[in-house]
Amino acid sequence: MEVAVDEDSHPIKQDLKKGELRFLKHGKKLYNYGFFPQTWEDPKFVHPDTKHPGDNDPIDVIEIGSKVTERGTIRPVKVLGCLALIDEGETDWKVIAIDVEDVLAPILHTVADVERELPGTISKIREWYRVYKVAEGKQANEYALGGLAASREYATEVILETHQHWKALQIKS
Repeated sequence: MEVAVDEDSHPIKQDLKKGELRFLKHGKKLYNYGFFPQTWEDPKFVHPDTKHPGDNDPIDVIEIGSKVTERGTIRPVKVLGCLALIDEGETDWKVIAIDVEDVLAPILHTVADVERELPGTISKIREWYRVYKVAEGKQANEYALGGLAASREYATEVILETHQHWKALQIKS
């Protein structure tokens, strides 16, 4: 599912590639996956830290909590950090977060906390997104920022920056 940024009100719709329904061939995602509304990775903006333009979508959120949420569920999350995925030459931010009501939320505040309390979680996320398109015959993805998970402060700046891009998109619409 994707947000249709080129349609009025930006509805959530089944993702299409070349007119066909798109399904992931790599397998199920490891964690809850969603996006931050009112953000947009502008394809005309080349981020100075990634050296690549945005992917024309809202920012993705990987929620690492202990519960599986149903598609379309809106949940408040705590930002822990982010990864700067480079997917087919475009910046595709992956914000790592936890549901504020999760049992681990009181002890997870940073990516260092995630590494301490849930060892290997960030590595699993990094590897899954690096290779998920290989099953479709595409090249493995790369990461900016040396492949490291950036801090929650950095992730918050990215969220605020892409919110400004979204606001500019609304003016153009």
